[in-house]
Amino acid sequence: MDGNGSGYQIATYLTYGAISVGLTIWLARTLFRNGAVFLADVFEDHPGLADAVNRLLVVGFYLLNLGYAFLTLRSERTSDAVGALETLVTKLGFLLVSLGVLHFANMYVIYRIRRRSQIGELPAPVAPQAIWGAQLASAGPAPVTIAEPPR
Repeated sequence: MDGNGSGYQIATYLTYGAISVGLTIWLARTLFRNGAVFLADVFEDHPGLADAVNRLLVVGFYLLNLGYAFLTLRSERTSDAVGALETLVTKLGFLLVSLGVLHFANMYVIYRIRRRSQIGELPAPVAPQAIWGAQLASAGPAPVTIAEPPR
């Protein structure tokens, strides 16, 4: 490599870029494939909506992760291979942590959507007056009185 370490830095950038794009694509596909099961359950009456939500979640995942990966690409110059490797490993560690955080955020969103749909499927609570009204109705009709209009 050259004397100022730019060759190591370029190699670090290229390796980091390739690994970060590969990890993001792999994880997004995994989330898309496995998240589809949960979303199909949530939107069982609207399968097209489940697919659309799944695709939107994946697009957001790509944007956030690749944006973060490329924003953190810049690093200090290193003069040797050990420094370049340390920089690469540190950057990949931060990327993996961000991928994990976004993965759990994605799972939380799917969980909340699923939970909300399950709550909506519960039968409506019966109001107490409806129960009393039913008991009164079974006792027979109440006498009806008709008041005369005032003159």
